[in-house]
Amino acid sequence: MGQYKRNADIIANLSDEQFWVTQKSGTERPGSGQFLYNKAAGIYVDIVSGEPLFASSDKYESGCGWPSFTKPIEASHIAEIKDDSHGMIRTEVRSTHGDSHLGHVFPDGPVERGGLRYCINSAALRFVPKADMVQEGYGAFLDRVEDVV
Repeated sequence: MGQYKRNADIIANLSDEQFWVTQKSGTERPGSGQFLYNKAAGIYVDIVSGEPLFASSDKYESGCGWPSFTKPIEASHIAEIKDDSHGMIRTEVRSTHGDSHLGHVFPDGPVERGGLRYCINSAALRFVPKADMVQEGYGAFLDRVEDVV
């Protein structure tokens, strides 16, 4: 597996929305993210560091307006931080190596799949299709991705 770290060159080339979400802890508008309705097989990686975050097999339609996942692909790639901004107490989710703001995790996910809902901004992610995973260095995670039927 690769070495994942913040990449200043990538950060300098982020779109305004990607920069605002990942570097300023922003939130994209609900229903606007490019991966909200993506059903393709593959993995989602941090747009800044490339570290693998979520598998398509753990993605589900929660109806919240952002891509939702039941668990991270590797717990060590996710940092959970108490967030008491905006007059509420939530748990922020950041990438461990890239330190990118990803979104939040809530305890209202599918009970049969662990009960968590990782509510993630598309702007913080890059999707790697299953067919490209080996070539891009993510072959170790192929067994975590189901084929789409």
